[in-house]
Amino acid sequence: MELEKHYTNRTGWLRAAVLGANDGIISTTSLVIGIAAASDTRSPIVLAALAGLVAGSLSMAAGEYVSVSSQADIEKADLAREKIELQTMPEVELKELAKIYVAQGLDKDLAMQVAVQLTRKDALAAHAREELGINEITQPKPLQAAFASGASFISGGILPFLVAFFAPIKSMVFYQYGFAIVFLALSGAIAAKAGGSNVIKAVIRICFWGTVAMVVTALAGYIFGARTD
Repeated sequence: MELEKHYTNRTGWLRAAVLGANDGIISTTSLVIGIAAASDTRSPIVLAALAGLVAGSLSMAAGEYVSVSSQADIEKADLAREKIELQTMPEVELKELAKIYVAQGLDKDLAMQVAVQLTRKDALAAHAREELGINEITQPKPLQAAFASGASFISGGILPFLVAFFAPIKSMVFYQYGFAIVFLALSGAIAAKAGGSNVIKAVIRICFWGTVAMVVTALAGYIFGARTD
């Protein structure tokens, strides 16, 4: 019999990858649109796209590493406190674990039996999972998240960067927006497929909010940025 296919083990890197790719597309495209609206030459547009691509990928990787590292530190601190409590008041912790199972639907006697058996096997793992919500699947991995975020930003940002190279200058804004929507739709579809969620819903959501972000950014650039011509 074929085993069930689960996607929760992809949560850590998939979240960072989707965020990075979408941010790479939207940020780089918005930046290029803003510069293209104020310039009639290709050089500043390409330079802005390259600068945004490099700075954005490094920023995403660093931010993701710091964020996930902070989460990992919190979990380590919680596990350390739980370990001390298991050593100093094991009976209290055992009753606490049993209460959790009672709240989940087991009767008191069965809950205590389960708590006793899991405590004998690995008390810290049982409390980490049931009391703190920590397990191997959702365990934060800072380096993995940072790499996924930075690399995916580049994979997303390289697309509008290439459009900046080849699209006609006079229609650069329209080409950037049009290709960005296509790129975002592909990104949303791939992410939904990898995560086992609804593809159409994911594509509509990402295209809508991507459009909002680009329009707002472009308007801000147009209003506050002086044209050079």
